[in-house]
Amino acid sequence: MRIDSVIDGVLPIDKASGMTSHDVVAIARRVLGTRKIGHCGTLDPLATGLLLLTLGRGTKIQDLLMSEDKEYVGTMKLGEVTDSQDADGEVIGSLPVPQLSLEQLESAFTKYDGDFYQLPPMVSAIKKDGVALYKLARQGKTVEREPRFVHIYAHQILEARLPEIDFRVVCSKGFYVRTYAHDIGNDLGCGAHLSALRRTKSGRFDVDQAFRASELKTASREEILSKLLTLPQVSRLRGA
Repeated sequence: MRIDSVIDGVLPIDKASGMTSHDVVAIARRVLGTRKIGHCGTLDPLATGLLLLTLGRGTKIQDLLMSEDKEYVGTMKLGEVTDSQDADGEVIGSLPVPQLSLEQLESAFTKYDGDFYQLPPMVSAIKKDGVALYKLARQGKTVEREPRFVHIYAHQILEARLPEIDFRVVCSKGFYVRTYAHDIGNDLGCGAHLSALRRTKSGRFDVDQAFRASELKTASREEILSKLLTLPQVSRLRGA
């Protein structure tokens, strides 16, 4: 397809596990035949769920959309620490998981409610002197990182079937859920890593209204664009 189409708006995508956010952008660019596409808030390959693609003039509000609060559901596995803080990394520590009551678990989660400073992981896209931290991590390097001011608006322990805990968290931008799992594991004395993650909401956007990334390659252009939100629709959705 010749790439010359002009499309303006926001396309909510339900990203599949194993895909990078860049993969989703590349497929959409090819199928829709338009160059100007960006995305709001990178999802790790492990993660699934809501990824907002901005098209055409929609890219002008990309920073605005990225600044909005997010909701995630995830699973953390206690007793294993990984170098990336999630299941994609190498296990670098194992500890027995004690018998933990729901009250103990709730106390560990509640500690992070509200405002606090979170230290970003080494395996991240944050740059140090122009180099992404994950590239330094691959070289076995650890550098000083600036803690980020973040906020948790709400959390919920959905199910505790030790060593795994299913949870929901509503948080500010710049929040690392895998670091959240890692830190809670440390507080519980047994370590933990994030084993599954799904972004369910971003601002007023909900994954239930998103187009499945797994169907991008086979769907028609018209089918995909049926999920496109125009800029006036986005404005009304956000209450702007």
